[in-house]
Amino acid sequence: MVAAAPSGKKPLPDMMTSIRIDKSGQVEIVDQLLLPHSVVWMPVSTPQEAFDAIKSMRIRGAPAIASLAALSLRSYLSSSSGPSFSSSSEAIKWIHETADYLQSSRPTAVNLGEAMDRIRLVLKQAEGEGKSVDEIVEKIKTVCGDVHEEDLERNMEMGRLGAEWLWKKRGGNGKKGIKVVTVCNTGSLATSGYGTAIGVITALFEADQLDTAYYAQTTPYHQGSRLTSLELTTLQIPACMICDTMLGSLFQHEDIDGVIVGADRVVKNGDTANKIGTYQAAVLAQRHNIPFMVAAPVTTIDLSLATGKEIHIEHRPSVEATQVRGLNIETGKLSVVRITPEGVGEGDKPWQRVYNPSFDVTPAELISCVVTEKGVAERKEGEKNIDVASIC
Repeated sequence: MVAAAPSGKKPLPDMMTSIRIDKSGQVEIVDQLLLPHSVVWMPVSTPQEAFDAIKSMRIRGAPAIASLAALSLRSYLSSSSGPSFSSSSEAIKWIHETADYLQSSRPTAVNLGEAMDRIRLVLKQAEGEGKSVDEIVEKIKTVCGDVHEEDLERNMEMGRLGAEWLWKKRGGNGKKGIKVVTVCNTGSLATSGYGTAIGVITALFEADQLDTAYYAQTTPYHQGSRLTSLELTTLQIPACMICDTMLGSLFQHEDIDGVIVGADRVVKNGDTANKIGTYQAAVLAQRHNIPFMVAAPVTTIDLSLATGKEIHIEHRPSVEATQVRGLNIETGKLSVVRITPEGVGEGDKPWQRVYNPSFDVTPAELISCVVTEKGVAERKEGEKNIDVASIC
């Protein structure tokens, strides 16, 4: 699937798509660890390969990893080298165990769990209705395809709704365009196309309502400086990169109209888990009276958890914070370099520790609104919660 481009623009190149499927049904992903300097497509034929790609962050972004997990299962079930089942109960058991396995690859991202729950529901219904092996497998394959195909359409609707809400809040009064800030990477590389927070920015750009999109580097994996920069420059959207530590200064010296972020999980009261650095952006935004928007599909809403305190936060390996990958300008080749003294993050001494959570949780009281493809839920003045159930 080729990611959608703003109206009047040329279609985006293949590298702007996180997942592609050829005519034979082979699923491939672009290795995001190598972007933006090298575009390498990797075949993913089995759930095990999908697990490894997700766990290693060769593919990331909550919607995208849900798509890959589902597509890998569909591909494997369709393959001549895939599993064969002698009974319906055997098929149900294997698929159930595989869904559990895939879900364990990134526990914080609820989209992955939602996709696997859709598969489990099919299994439960099949068990009760006495479906044959072929009927079970075909239904599972259909659901897996739906997980991927539905994402693009809802992202475009979410982008439109978010852009309209923010323009009404901060546009007009002679203002030709608004200035926004985003964190991490939430565009077509993180989804099946268009994006969540980047989708809102793209919709503003399409409507000629965007002045500048500022994006944080988002260390330690640099999803902003590597991936968001690639997407925004390819789209030719007016953009400016900032270091994570420059947010406060930017808010002091520029008339910022909104902060727009995606999410990996939004719970019942509106508390939101997103890429590390989101919480500090929300705190600073409230200090400067800047609207703070969370844009995420309905599949990211988790009404089973009451507050953000119940969200499991994934911690990443220390090496991801002590080393960095980039283009060696002297050799023209990709290199990995250490940016800390040797031993940091590698030993068990008190002075060698590294704190490296992948996500933080932003309380709903710091969030102005949550946008899904179903609508916009605003936090009412003086309240600490957001009724996200109203937009599911």
